Amino acid sequence: MREKVILVCTECLSRNYTTTIKKENHTKRYETMKYCPKCNKHTLHKESK
Repeated sequence: MREKVILVCTECLSRNYTTTIKKENHTKRYETMKYCPKCNKHTLHKESK
C-alpha cells in the first residue's frame, strides 16, 4: 500500500510537494532534490513527520 507524504524544504521549511511512497521500501525518511518556489532554487526536500 502506498502512503501519502509531504515534502518540506530544508532551507525555508515550506511544505511544497506531496507524493506517495511505499513504506516497506523506505525505512528512513524519504529525501529528494526538488525546486522550491519560495527559495527560487533546487534544494533538498525531506519527508515531514
